[in-house]
Amino acid sequence: MTAPEDTPDLPKKATVDLSTLTDVLAGTLHGATVTDVVVEPIGTGQMADCLRCYLSYDHAGTGPASVVVKLPSSDPKSVETAVALRSYEIEVNFYRHLSPRLSVRTPGCYYAEIAPGGADFLIVLEDVSPCRQGDQLAGCSPDEAYLAIAELPGLHAPRWGDATLGDLDWLNRSGPGTEGVLPALVRGLYPGFVERYHERIQPDVLALAERLMASLELFDADKPGPWTVTHGDFRLDNLLFPPPEAGRRVAVVDWQTASFGPGASDLSYFLGASLKPEARRAHETDLVRSYHERMVASGIELSWEVLWTDYRRYSLGGLIMAIAASMLVRRTERGDEMFVAMANRHGTHATELEAMDLLT
Repeated sequence: MTAPEDTPDLPKKATVDLSTLTDVLAGTLHGATVTDVVVEPIGTGQMADCLRCYLSYDHAGTGPASVVVKLPSSDPKSVETAVALRSYEIEVNFYRHLSPRLSVRTPGCYYAEIAPGGADFLIVLEDVSPCRQGDQLAGCSPDEAYLAIAELPGLHAPRWGDATLGDLDWLNRSGPGTEGVLPALVRGLYPGFVERYHERIQPDVLALAERLMASLELFDADKPGPWTVTHGDFRLDNLLFPPPEAGRRVAVVDWQTASFGPGASDLSYFLGASLKPEARRAHETDLVRSYHERMVASGIELSWEVLWTDYRRYSLGGLIMAIAASMLVRRTERGDEMFVAMANRHGTHATELEAMDLLT
């Protein structure tokens, strides 16, 4: 179930009214009509709004009992940020053009379309409940970490080293002319991050962040290949875990940061923030080895030494994300707690791996 290349035109304003739902689900309804919808908000995303829609039809049992609808955020600042970062465009294009050619588990996509200008979009997805959303603040168990990492080779291996991905301007945002954009953006946001959170950030993490601000060009300029499709925000809030009695595969959602980049960045980002430091230290090497073994089993030539070096280096990416994202989206109480936890965990991770030593 994937969005076809010729999806119907987006309504003038993305909506979940009965007519729109009937139109976007037409390929599965065999002429039936959606007659009622009950809507509930779901998720913790700050860049877009997600709704679970329970559906009724004029012919019972015709279509899905429920779907998940993704719409622009109700917060103007988040929409402005999403347009500037092309976030909505990226996610729509991921479901339309990349997801069908990957083996990572994602919800099936009934519809994905975006209006000119990039501020209005509509995505209608399979509802994978009773899977439960991970909790970035609580962290996860080592067993849950293994389940999550098991999905990464299905994302990375199918297009590993595929240079044609670099031709997709919405995916490859590190092409000619982008040099210095990330350093300038993060440096511009960093003073606000410090002002807002300095009392809650560990002193050693703030010291690392100061060093990193002076070396952002080095981090941004040297990213060894091969590159592939990456998620860019592979963390617990964007993972849906199956109940114990169900199939043991995690569903990966929220593809607004998908990019063309090094696969190890997703792995390091996930382990840096999703496990609390004591659990990460105890299981880190085995978890990275599980990814390595799965990649090799998928036919990818990847040495352990190269992977481990890249894994160390990209541990800095999580701290960069915590600094930038916290300043770019709608501020919420949970968001503050999440960004503080991310900064402290990622900073500790990068410090323990001596990641700054690799920026030469």
